[in-house]
Amino acid sequence: MANMEKNHNQNSSQIWKIATVACVVLAVIALGVFGVQKMQQAQREDSLAELAAQNTIPVESRAPESIEASQELSAPEEPATEEQPDILEEKGVPIPEKEVDFEKLQAETNKDIYAWIYIPDSMIDYPVLQHPTNNTYYLEYNLNGSKGYPGCIYTENYNKKDFTDPVTVMYGHNMKSGAMFAGLHKFEDAKYFEEHPYVYVYTPEKLLVYQIFAAAVYSDKHILLNYDFTSSKAFNGFLTEVTSARGMSNNYNEDVEIAADDHVLVMSTCIAKQPNNRYIVLGVLLNED
Repeated sequence: MANMEKNHNQNSSQIWKIATVACVVLAVIALGVFGVQKMQQAQREDSLAELAAQNTIPVESRAPESIEASQELSAPEEPATEEQPDILEEKGVPIPEKEVDFEKLQAETNKDIYAWIYIPDSMIDYPVLQHPTNNTYYLEYNLNGSKGYPGCIYTENYNKKDFTDPVTVMYGHNMKSGAMFAGLHKFEDAKYFEEHPYVYVYTPEKLLVYQIFAAAVYSDKHILLNYDFTSSKAFNGFLTEVTSARGMSNNYNEDVEIAADDHVLVMSTCIAKQPNNRYIVLGVLLNED
């Protein structure tokens, strides 16, 4: 009887040892996989930063209208007419000294790239993509088609790619590294909000400049599916909902007036530990056609 009990204890001890070793091995494997994933994520973020440097062409500082004109070099000359005052020049809006090589980006990087977004003094300097059929594709996939973080800055096909919709919504992850749309959280600071009033969106045709008028905590409801922005009532209702909310993270520029026929850009990202909320930054297009 004593020998049976002794053998049972030995067997139990061996089982526990095997289980312990197995747990340690699994933990090491898990840590290894996690480490590889973090390394791949860091490499993807670095490649995006390199892309921003490689695929923008430095140009001399010049007037806003000449930037648009330089992208239309093949257009025939028109008879000279009296030039209308440029709205960006009138407002004293600074123009970044760069252009984006969309032909190269689409040919060598990803054909779904159709715009580029840039916010000075932030890490937001990225291509904007739209998948033709899968609206969540670039939430999970990168420029090169690999799956995982950081994904891409993207819009859904509910929006046209010429930014003529009343409201265009861009999405991006809130990365701990500060990459992607994590920089939107800088607008929680009132001083940063005041000192960084413009968002620059480059397209193959022209540069669009939006003046920021709101940065606020919002619900996670789908903006484009919950509002019919072809209705001025819905358009105004959405803006009122956003700008009437008050909170420590919310900032507003009440001097910016929004008309019913204006075009608004909404940039949306997650909030840490608040899965039911999003942080959104809104700007109104200044240089309408």
